[in-house]
Amino acid sequence: MHITVVGTGYVGLVTGAALADFGLNVSCVDSDRRKIEMLSSGTVPFYETGLEELVHRNLRNGRLTFTTDLEEAVRASLTVFIAVGTPDLPDGTPDLGQVDSVVDALAGCMDDYKVIVTKSTVPVGTARRIQGLLTKKQRRPVEFDVVSNPEFLREGSAVQDFMRPNRVVIGADSDNAVAIVKEIYRPLYLNETPFVITSLETAELIKYACNAFLATKVSFINEMANLCEKVGADILQVARAMGLDNRIGPKFLHPGPGFGGSCFPKDLVALARTGRQLKAPQRLAETVIEINQRQRERVFSWIEGELGGLKRKKIGVLGLAFKPDTDDIRGAPAIHICRKLLEAGALIQAYDPAAMANSRKVLNDKNVVYCPDAYAAAAGVDALWIATEWNEFRNINLARIKSVMQAPVLFDSRNLFDPEKVRALAFRYFGTGRPGPLH
Repeated sequence: MHITVVGTGYVGLVTGAALADFGLNVSCVDSDRRKIEMLSSGTVPFYETGLEELVHRNLRNGRLTFTTDLEEAVRASLTVFIAVGTPDLPDGTPDLGQVDSVVDALAGCMDDYKVIVTKSTVPVGTARRIQGLLTKKQRRPVEFDVVSNPEFLREGSAVQDFMRPNRVVIGADSDNAVAIVKEIYRPLYLNETPFVITSLETAELIKYACNAFLATKVSFINEMANLCEKVGADILQVARAMGLDNRIGPKFLHPGPGFGGSCFPKDLVALARTGRQLKAPQRLAETVIEINQRQRERVFSWIEGELGGLKRKKIGVLGLAFKPDTDDIRGAPAIHICRKLLEAGALIQAYDPAAMANSRKVLNDKNVVYCPDAYAAAAGVDALWIATEWNEFRNINLARIKSVMQAPVLFDSRNLFDPEKVRALAFRYFGTGRPGPLH
């Protein structure tokens, strides 16, 4: 079977490379000619664990190709996956411009039956909208089916998530389309992956519901961390005890400066806006958005307050990506808070194992110095802030870090270190939701 995947971002490239690894012939299409040339040579334009190896392997075996020619790819394919971006507009509405452009192009080049699969995260009702647009804009009537097949990929573990998913959701009106998509995912039957077969609308809403619930867990544990600091409790023990309850589970119970990324913030805003439009307010989602924003402001106030102001204060920042194992800075708490630190007159020395190139594009400020490692970022600073929980930060030599700092002040907003051990080194240590005399 030949597959076309339109879009070569995180979702599109992981989907295309993984489907090729399933033994399918896959053409990945993008309008960016330079990007296609890079991918054709085996260069992956972003950092994602295991993806480069997957791309190289399937380029070598000839099952994965990259092209700007959508028409040629579509004519060779039975199934077309749409995996383009849907960034949020200023009012919170997802921008479906890229989706519409793909649909327009498909309407002009489909010459026989196709299954059009939406991988992009889109508002409920988009699949029906695509059906209408294709019917209206086709050059000549051709049968087709539209399927909603939302992705549940976590950046940093996207390849593993695709190969061993918790479930595959397929929303469709047509039994034939369902059978075709299930055949595409047939290798997953070996892992006994559950398949959820449902309507178009239900499939689209499942994605938003999942992300809203996970974001709620993050905001809940941050609220509990703030309370722990007031009463002298330890949020790590609270979270561990909660996670041992099978009804709750341990994931997404890690306090910090709030969630970020390309999905949670955008999807929560879109869900809340949809609820308002349909007079079914999503008050919990709206509250989670507020809590997350407040958590970022709280971290900034935390640093500013403890340092007695930020004018000309030098801050070391470890971590810029919104999470470890990715170079993605979209919605990253570190970037938001760094902007506020700079606005308040601070000087920043930053280090991230993967995200510094992307950060330079958005933190284009002469008062930011990008450093080769954590020790260089700590040199001469008035305080060091742990913003992203990269594993390499867990094993830094704190005695060496202290020896190069101007003042031994450590803001550990990801709780990487044991407060007692750090304070034993004579640091002024501040963790998120951790007990101690300095809270």
